[in-house]
Amino acid sequence: MYKRQVREILKNVILFIKLVKEVIFSTFLNHKKCDLQLIRVNALKGEMIFMDYSYLLSLALILLSTKVFGLVTKRFKLPQVVGALLAGLILGPACLKILTATDFIDAVSELGVIVLMFCAGLEADIKELAKAGKTSFVIALLGVLVPLGGGFVIAYFFNTENDLSTSLFLQNMFIGVIMTATSVSITVETLKELGKLSTKSGNAILGAAIIDDILGIIALTIITSCADSSVNIWTVLLKIVAFFVFAIIIGVGFHYVFNKWSGSSKKDLRRFVIIGFVFCLLMSYSAEKFFGVADITGAFVAGLAMSNGPRATYLTNRFETLSYMLLSPVFFASIGLKVVLPGMDTSIIIFAVLLLIVAVLTKIIGCGLGAKVCGMKNKDALRVGVGMISRGEVALIVASKGAAVGLMNDKYFAPIVIMVVFTTIITPILLKLVYKKKNSSDIDSKGDLEVDKFTKGTDFEKEEQLKAQIAE
Repeated sequence: MYKRQVREILKNVILFIKLVKEVIFSTFLNHKKCDLQLIRVNALKGEMIFMDYSYLLSLALILLSTKVFGLVTKRFKLPQVVGALLAGLILGPACLKILTATDFIDAVSELGVIVLMFCAGLEADIKELAKAGKTSFVIALLGVLVPLGGGFVIAYFFNTENDLSTSLFLQNMFIGVIMTATSVSITVETLKELGKLSTKSGNAILGAAIIDDILGIIALTIITSCADSSVNIWTVLLKIVAFFVFAIIIGVGFHYVFNKWSGSSKKDLRRFVIIGFVFCLLMSYSAEKFFGVADITGAFVAGLAMSNGPRATYLTNRFETLSYMLLSPVFFASIGLKVVLPGMDTSIIIFAVLLLIVAVLTKIIGCGLGAKVCGMKNKDALRVGVGMISRGEVALIVASKGAAVGLMNDKYFAPIVIMVVFTTIITPILLKLVYKKKNSSDIDSKGDLEVDKFTKGTDFEKEEQLKAQIAE
C-alpha cells in the first residue's frame, strides 16, 4: 500500500518537473508569453489540472486603466468613455501589446453592451419615443442612404482590380453597407454622462439607431444574398417583422404583469432586479437566436417594457452599478483591444483618410437632414447627426461577415478598422461640443433636471424654495 502511494507521489513530482521545464523553455527560449496558471495535482489519480487565471489580471488592468484614462480625459473636459476607449487602444496589440482580446473579454463586453442598452430602455420615455417614431424613421432612412452612397463612391474610385469571385459593383456596394452601421452604445453612454439621454434629440437618436440597425440588416442581407445563394432575403425580412410583433406582445404583457407585481410591494426588493435581468437576457437571446436581430435591440425592448414603472428608478440604479463597476469598462476597452493595424501602402492610406472624412460627413448630413426635414431645430439636427457617427463594433461585425462570403478584399479591412476607431473616439468629443449650450428643447428633459440636482447643489434647492414662495 505504501509503495503504491510513493509511486503516485513520485509520478506527480515528475509531472510537476516536466511542467516547470516546459514553462521555462517556452518563456525564456522561445520568448513566448506565459499565462498565469494555477496547478492542482490529484494525488490519487496522478493527474494535473490546469486552471487559467490570467483573466483576473486582464480584468484588473482593464478596470484600472479605463478609470485612470477616464479621469485624465475628464480633466480635459472630455467624456470619460473616451478614456476607456483609449485605454483599450494603448494596452492592446496596436500599441503596448500588454493585453489581447480573448473569448472571456468578448463575452463580458457583449454582456456589457446588453446591460448598457437595457439601462437606456429603462431610462427612455416611451411617450417621447412614440412621438419621435416618424422622425426617427426618416433620420434612420437618410442616415443609411447617404453613407451608403458615399461609401460606394469612395470604393468605386479605389477598388478597380477584382481579385474575388463577386463583381466589383457588389464589392463597392458592400463598402457602402459598412458605412451605414451605427453603434449607439457609445452615444448612449456619452448622453448618460452628459445628462441628455431623455432630451428630444436624445430620444430621436435612440429611436433612429434602432431603426438604423434594422435597415442595415436588410441592406446587408440584400448584398449577401446576391453573393451567397443560401441567404434568402424574404426569410430575413419575415423574421424582422415577426420579432417586432413578438416584442410588442411580450413587452406589453410583461409590462403589465411586472408593474402590478412590483407595485404590490411597499419597498424595493432584490428579486425585482433578478427578474428584470432574466427578462433582459431572454429577450436578447431570442432576438439573436430566433429572429436574427441584434441582441442589443432585444435588451432595449426589455428595458422599455419595464420603464415608467414603480421600480424603474430602483432597477436603473442597480444595473448602472453593475455596469460602471465591471461590464462597461470591459466593453469599451475591448473595442481598442481588437484593433490590429497591418502595413498599408500609399493608396490604402489615402483610401483610409477619405473613408474617415466620408464616414463623419455622411452621417452628419444624412441624419441631420432627416431631423431638419421633420421640423427639428438646426442645433438639435446637428446633435442627432453627430450622435449617429460612431460605427463601433457593428461595422467590424458587418465587415467580417462580408469578407467571409467574398464581398471585400482583405486589404480594405485595415482602413475600416481605422475608421471604426476614429469615429468611436471622435463621437463623444463632438457630442460634448454640440451639447455645450442649452436650448429650449433641453429645459424640460428629465435627464437635465437630474444632472442639475447634482451639479448645482444648494443653488438648485434655493431655486426650488424661491419657486415655492412665489407660488404661495
